[in-house]
This record gives sequence, structure tokens and C-alpha cells, in this order.
Amino acid sequence: MSNESLLENLSHGNKRIVSRVISLIENDNQKSEELISQIFSKTGNAYRIGITGPPGAGKSTITNQLTKLYASQNKTVGIVAIDPTSPFTGGALLGDRVRMTEIGMNDGVFIRSMASRGSLGGLSRKAVDAGDVLDAAGYDYVIYETVGVGQSELDIVEAADTTVVTLVPESGDSIQALKAGLMEIGDIFALNKSDRPGAETAISSLKSMLQLKFHTENDWIPEVLQTIASENKGIETIAEMIDKHRMFLTETNELSLNRLKQTKKRIEDIVLEKVKLTIKSKEFNYGFKDLDTLPDQISSPVQIANYIFKNLTNNKEVDVGN
Repeated sequence: MSNESLLENLSHGNKRIVSRVISLIENDNQKSEELISQIFSKTGNAYRIGITGPPGAGKSTITNQLTKLYASQNKTVGIVAIDPTSPFTGGALLGDRVRMTEIGMNDGVFIRSMASRGSLGGLSRKAVDAGDVLDAAGYDYVIYETVGVGQSELDIVEAADTTVVTLVPESGDSIQALKAGLMEIGDIFALNKSDRPGAETAISSLKSMLQLKFHTENDWIPEVLQTIASENKGIETIAEMIDKHRMFLTETNELSLNRLKQTKKRIEDIVLEKVKLTIKSKEFNYGFKDLDTLPDQISSPVQIANYIFKNLTNNKEVDVGN
């Protein structure tokens, strides 16, 4: 099937086509890049939500319950669930589809598990591309659920409009350690399993940390919410807070500005990835055969790197199309 035919049939009512398009863009080839380019003009309507936090915090359960709530409101939801890639086999568990079997049967819900592909930020670039496919297919919400690697999950900000950081009472003793990571990216904080001992202490710690964070009177102040996702408690409150944050972003024009920043960062990431792939390719000419053939004045790693970069960029013209 041609790209044009795929895009013509791309809708949230045709899960087979949606799945096929995502599979195609996962392949790094010319056709996948053409598809991504053609899809981009159809994006921008879905609201993107990031669910992140340390392992065991209940991200999948919150995603599951939040999706059920949206489905009950006749909203369509596309989920991109990221599973960690094995550093040994390159494979991934892709277990979220197993945990979300119930909601996956809903006609208005699409679930795609993807490997992190070694991304320390918890979200692979292909996952963002998959979000574009779901957006173009007409889903009302796109939910990214990240791998849960702790404070490294910072690139969720570069994909989501609203980021929900999920924590548990046991996180209370390590809130200070989380400051440099998760504490900086959350728009909403959900203290899940809040019926456990230590919940009140954790909430106080979170609120104290958020008060210390620099902000002006015009900034969004993150809320700390209590949830017991396994019992579906607090999920409606999360949904209401997401709507409140969305309204705030829209009224202040921050939604458009944030998406522009995300697009710029995405362009930068794509360029860097292409440079890395070029340098790693067998066909790439470093400008020298081996270290022994380098001029005598070039000796340090920095000088060698500059020599390679000069060779890479010298007299290169970029065709960005019409």
C-alpha cells in the first residue's frame, strides 16, 4: 500500500492502518521519513499527556484508569507505553499491552508498546513519531507512559503538553534527590498508593520542595494530588487538573510556545542522530586512514574530533525540499 493510501485510511477507527504506519516509521529508512513528513501537517489536535515517575509508582495503573475515564466521556485515547530495552539482546519486555488488555479492547483506545532503544530520558524518538501518528489519526489524547528510570526521564517534557509525575509514600525520604530530575518537570504530582504509611510526610515534603522552586505570580504552580489508582481513587481529580493545566497553557499562549520549543529540540535531536549515524557508517571518510596518518600537529582527542567535524561539514549542501 502506498503512503498516500495509508494516510487516506489513517483514522482512530482503523487500528490496523494505525499499527502499520507506526511499524513503518519505526524503520529508519527513506519511506519512514517521508511518512513522518507527510503526517506532521495533520498533527496538533491531540492533547499529549506524559505519565512518568520511578519504578513501581503505579504509572501503568494510573494510565489505565485515566484512559477508562476518558473513554467513558466518549474521548479517544492513543497510548505509547515505553518499555526498557535490554542492553544485551536489544529486545524489550513490552509488558504494558498485557497489563492493559481490558482497555485495549475499547474501539476508541489504541495501545502501542515500544522499546526505549537505550534512551536514558525514558522516551525514544520513535515514540514521539508514534505520537504524531496517533495525533494525525484523530485521537483526542495521546498518553506517553515512560520506562520508569527515575530522575533521568527528562525528555518527556519535550513530547508532552502536561507531565504527571507519579510517586509513592516511600519516595518521601528521597524527595531531595529527586529535585534535580522529576521535581523539575512535573506539572502535576500524583502521590499514588496514598493509603500507605508515610503518605502525609511525603505530601508535606513535596509541597515544601515546590514552594522553594522559583516562580512568578504568572507561573503554573504544580498541585500535589493523592491517589489510590488500584481502587480508582483520585483519577477524576487528575483528569480535572490536566484540564485546568491545559486551559492555563491555552490562555497564556504557553501551549503554542512550548510546542514550538519541542519542535526546535526535535529538529536538533534528528540532526545529531543523523550525524552520529553518518560517523558510524562504514562509508564515512574521516579524512584519514588511521591515527598514524594524521598531521603531527594534531594529537589530542579534541583536535582529532575537530578535524573529523571539519571533514564532515566541509562543502556540504543540505536539500530541505520545496
